[in-house]
Amino acid sequence: METGKVLIIAEAGVNHNGSLELAKKLAYQAKECGADIVKYQTAKADALVSKRADMAEYQKENTGREESQKEMLEKLLLPFEDFVELKKYCEEIGIRFLSTPFDLDSIHFLNELGCEIWKVPSGEITNLPYLIEIAKTRKPVILSTGMCTLEEVGAAVETLQDHGSKTITLLHCTTQYPTPFTEVNLRAMDTLRENYHLPVGYSDHTKGIEVPVAAVARGAVVIEKHFTLDRNMEGPDHKASLEPDELKAMVEAIRNIEKAMGDGIKQPSASEQKNIAVARKSIIAKKDIKKGEILTEENITTKRPGNGISPMKWFEVLGTQAVRDFAEDELIEM
Repeated sequence: METGKVLIIAEAGVNHNGSLELAKKLAYQAKECGADIVKYQTAKADALVSKRADMAEYQKENTGREESQKEMLEKLLLPFEDFVELKKYCEEIGIRFLSTPFDLDSIHFLNELGCEIWKVPSGEITNLPYLIEIAKTRKPVILSTGMCTLEEVGAAVETLQDHGSKTITLLHCTTQYPTPFTEVNLRAMDTLRENYHLPVGYSDHTKGIEVPVAAVARGAVVIEKHFTLDRNMEGPDHKASLEPDELKAMVEAIRNIEKAMGDGIKQPSASEQKNIAVARKSIIAKKDIKKGEILTEENITTKRPGNGISPMKWFEVLGTQAVRDFAEDELIEM
């Protein structure tokens, strides 16, 4: 990851609805919108959920269906072989491929496929065998922390570090689709950073682009955001996702904020130097003044331009004698 450059992950997730062609279109759009990475989800339904696992309330609401998680996922997940072709396609069009594994077989598959980093989802942060398997690869980890207490984050970080992970980035996250603005709690990014001294980013599920842009201004080094080709498509995550034009606007806004962050040194910028004399004031003759006349509040004042004696020297000038004749509005000289 480039120093000082926010890593933008376009989360395609399962918004391809189980279609490899749609997955490729999502990759293409992510590339066109300027994202650094397009991310998917890799899992075997049998290994991820039991047949008795219910859908989340947001999934029921967004799909309008009452079925088990397993039934839903079986229609959404791509088979392993599709990811081989999908990764190759991403390489061809010039965007980094990433997929989140949700079970041990998926970790092994993606590791062999050559994934360079791991994105651990919030739901796996308390899955000890999973975390150990991830850590054993010694690849960089981006760890989402939705639904977590600070102690749970600490336990996951310790597990990863103890079993081989050297590079960990924490993502603050609220696991609700969409997330109400009142539950975002961006200040938790500061808490994570202060407690674990690790890079911190933000995985966003709010509507719109304001919150991820604000997260960048607060120091996020990674931004992850769901996107879709069409929010009206059938599926659990489309309604909380950006459409391509919105994703592009988010990327552009983040890149602008990166430029605006600066180096933190408080000094006049190059472009504003020329405005100093225009905007500031100088000590100026309030009326005609004769040489030798005492300068007082009755015959001097402060006006623009600012290329004369600074008004900060007002009391140094008061009470002195005029060194020459000054016409009204002429800059005073000492």
